[in-house]
Amino acid sequence: MREALIVWGGWSGHEPQECAKIIEEMLQEDGFKVYVENSTEAFADPSIHDLSLIVPIVTMSKIEKEEVKNLAAAIESGVGIAGYHGGAGDSFRESVDYQFIIGGQWVAHPGNIIDYTVNITRPDDPVMEGIEDFPYTSEQYYMHVDPSNEVLATTTFNGDHAYWINGVVMPVVWKRHYGKGRVFYSSLGHQAKEFSVPQMKTMFRRGANWAAR
Repeated sequence: MREALIVWGGWSGHEPQECAKIIEEMLQEDGFKVYVENSTEAFADPSIHDLSLIVPIVTMSKIEKEEVKNLAAAIESGVGIAGYHGGAGDSFRESVDYQFIIGGQWVAHPGNIIDYTVNITRPDDPVMEGIEDFPYTSEQYYMHVDPSNEVLATTTFNGDHAYWINGVVMPVVWKRHYGKGRVFYSSLGHQAKEFSVPQMKTMFRRGANWAAR
């Protein structure tokens, strides 16, 4: 049986505990044995090297050097990691080692909660099968991203809230490798209710299963 670890914490505005419960149930439905922890100390446990998947849900906060070192080594050896929104893309702002794993870092969401469009760039990818461009209402993440990411979906900024980024095309969903480990990330999912959007939930679910070894 594949085993997954969910670690939640950090800023409460992203409802990490509620989202952890949703993802726990999702992974259990897909046949995972799931462990849930609410401290980054879990990343330092040697046993994470035996997992199939790690799901971090920790906005901002801090991670100790030994924690990120062990996490990076586990993923480099083949453990998958799947994350979303600020729970993975705005975690541990002082840790470039962690950002190197995820492949991006949040820097802004001009206008806060707004309406925008998610554009599917790789409809041929199994993660995106059957999903077409769709409207979305949430924070539109502006991120610094790794050029080695394999981008599956993007969004285009209109400049209404920051005129100098008008027309900028920004990755929303990507997958990548970190050593032997597979990495999946989606910038969607500001709060738990967004998992009720079929496209958002389906992309994360498929992405997590893709990342898991």
